[in-house]
Amino acid sequence: MKIDVTSIGGDAAGSLELNEAIFGLEPRQDLIARMIRWQLAKRQAGTHKSLGRAEINRTGKKMYKQKGTGGARHGSARVPQFRGGGKAMGPVVRSHAHDLPKKVRALALRHALSAKARDGAIIVWENAELAEPKTKALRASFEKAALTNALIIDGAQVQDNFAKAARSIPQIDVLPVQGVNVYDIIRREKLVLTKAAIDALEARFK
Repeated sequence: MKIDVTSIGGDAAGSLELNEAIFGLEPRQDLIARMIRWQLAKRQAGTHKSLGRAEINRTGKKMYKQKGTGGARHGSARVPQFRGGGKAMGPVVRSHAHDLPKKVRALALRHALSAKARDGAIIVWENAELAEPKTKALRASFEKAALTNALIIDGAQVQDNFAKAARSIPQIDVLPVQGVNVYDIIRREKLVLTKAAIDALEARFK
């Protein structure tokens, strides 16, 4: 699969051949959905908590005598049916993470990359480097290239000037290639890869 290479401002800088085994698959939405669910579940804090009847700080004395009141029998004021009582089957602190095989995760990433390639939403840059960390200049370059909502993946290390200039631009995410993930790829309209990122991805899936 051949794709044009451009500069940050959108000027032509040659072309590149993309690996069909990574960017040319027929995307499977089920794999992508499983991977996103796994990512978001792993991210969830799970710190929600309510007090059960055993955790309520209230007397355990029997409220009133068993018989002769004409009302229901009650042995504790801590039970859920009373105001201030414990919550029945409420949330507890737990991990929401679940297992997903490593091979499935790797395959889902390839399918996410292929989905972007099929939609024509991949842009390849020669590099992601700036002489100065100027947000205004970078935003002007993005406007020239019609780039308003994108995930930018660089090589093993993102240049400091570029990272600083891009971090305050809304709907623009910048990650090193080690941080590439399905959720961030899918949530942004465009996927921008530098030549260093493509080389790293091809070496990773070799």
